[in-house]
Amino acid sequence: MQAITRTRAIGGSLVVTIPKEIVREESLQENEVVEIQVKKIKKSGFGILKGMRPFTQKDKFKGQLEE
Repeated sequence: MQAITRTRAIGGSLVVTIPKEIVREESLQENEVVEIQVKKIKKSGFGILKGMRPFTQKDKFKGQLEE
């Protein structure tokens, strides 16, 4: 099972929380040794230009050599 979670800083370390669904499915108990695989999620650029007006035909050619 896979899950997405955030890291948190505690002291000089980073900590992740295992979601309860995975704890139940894997029957995990406190102080058990587990293996984890880390993969950094790339953030989407969706919404990064929020509020910017739409491009127009004039914008398309702006800065190019025009006659």
